[in-house]
Amino acid sequence: MVEMKEKGSFSFKETVNKIGLPTLIIGVFWLILIITGGFLGISMATLLSDTLKRAGMNGILVLAMVPSIQSGTGPNFALPVGIVCGLFSLVCSIEFGFTGVMWLAVSMAFAIPLAAVVGFLYGKLLNAVKGSEMTIATYTGFSIVAAMCLAWLMIPFKNPKMGWFIGTGLRETIQLDAVGGAQILNNFWKFTIGGIIIPTGMLLVFGVCCFIVWLYFRSKSGIAISAGGINPRFAQASGIEIDNNRIKANMLSTVLGAIGIIVYSQGYGYAQLYSAPLMMAFSAVAAILIGGATASRAKVSHVIIGVIIFQGLLTTALPVANQLFEGTDLSEILRMIIQNGIILYALTQVKGGGK
Repeated sequence: MVEMKEKGSFSFKETVNKIGLPTLIIGVFWLILIITGGFLGISMATLLSDTLKRAGMNGILVLAMVPSIQSGTGPNFALPVGIVCGLFSLVCSIEFGFTGVMWLAVSMAFAIPLAAVVGFLYGKLLNAVKGSEMTIATYTGFSIVAAMCLAWLMIPFKNPKMGWFIGTGLRETIQLDAVGGAQILNNFWKFTIGGIIIPTGMLLVFGVCCFIVWLYFRSKSGIAISAGGINPRFAQASGIEIDNNRIKANMLSTVLGAIGIIVYSQGYGYAQLYSAPLMMAFSAVAAILIGGATASRAKVSHVIIGVIIFQGLLTTALPVANQLFEGTDLSEILRMIIQNGIILYALTQVKGGGK
């Protein structure tokens, strides 16, 4: 009996370690919310449709965490750097008069090289501050957002679809309906199953990006990046260029951030400038950590699991909280507790000392 109990206890511990404690807790909590919502008469089809939509909108932003974590620089708290590149490309495409599919294509085509250059410079910065990457990343993200608040006012854009009615500069929120860009990917090959709306185009773009990242980290260059992240000293002794690989990883992360905000904006129907990108990195970091990643290891599967659970939880919490506690906004409080709590938990698991 004792041996059986010990064996059962060991298998449970192994299961928890394999799934990850945050993933297990948040997943069970989400399941409880879904069951509660069913008893309260909330449409499950609507909740699942919104979950898929939000997962598709946020998925690439969460995917941007994989290269930086794998390279050993930790979660990319400077994600706003890539987001700002994507937003700048987006508004430039509108300024040049592109609409519909061409607006989307030109925005991404311009965002990729711009984000690659900025990511290269950001990677150089991280190489100069080894050991303090996450702290420097956070302040870099905050700084670039603050600097761009001035740029949005000063750059002489002329398109009336983006500017203020009086004065100069861009509006804080730009409607993408005016250029035919709102939910263009959501509606591409969209279909319904059992009342659940599947935003096929947006999920396909997310899936393609996941496949590219997965494939890249099985290439020679990707394996070298991962090796440098796991054990920098051994990798360097093996002839791997650690600094160059860290720059490559952060270039890829920045490019994914730029593409991600374009996909997010078209799904939302608006492009939000000025201070809107300031805190977007935190929800992306929380999502990948919920999926089972750590501050030093991450996989594409962690992205998919994490973004579904995290966005599903946020989608479900709002109507359930409104039903149970009328007149309160517990869903936003819940989001902040989970988001920041998961990040805090992950950071406590980071081992100190050199590798």
